[in-house]
Amino acid sequence: SHPKYTFNYGVHDPHTGDVKTQHEFRDGDVVHGSYSVNEPDGSVRIVEYTADDHNGFNAVVKKVGPSSHPAPVHVAKYVSAAAVPEYYGYEFDKHHIEA
Repeated sequence: SHPKYTFNYGVHDPHTGDVKTQHEFRDGDVVHGSYSVNEPDGSVRIVEYTADDHNGFNAVVKKVGPSSHPAPVHVAKYVSAAAVPEYYGYEFDKHHIEA
């Protein structure tokens, strides 16, 4: 039998920011496909691939769109003038250990 299929999948969840797609088709022993994923930095990773018995699996990865990272936030240290609590040690009573 001659294997042949087409597959599509996608997610677009604005609440979580999960956005991705995948497409793949096979005709005989040759598979072509691609997928894309929205990255946390705002760019989109796109992977296009082919696979066959002669060439094996080959992929081309692209990153498109702006890559933005949030500016670092300066956090000032706060030192309290309150008294530091004292902690007392615990002495282990060895006579409960059976040898």
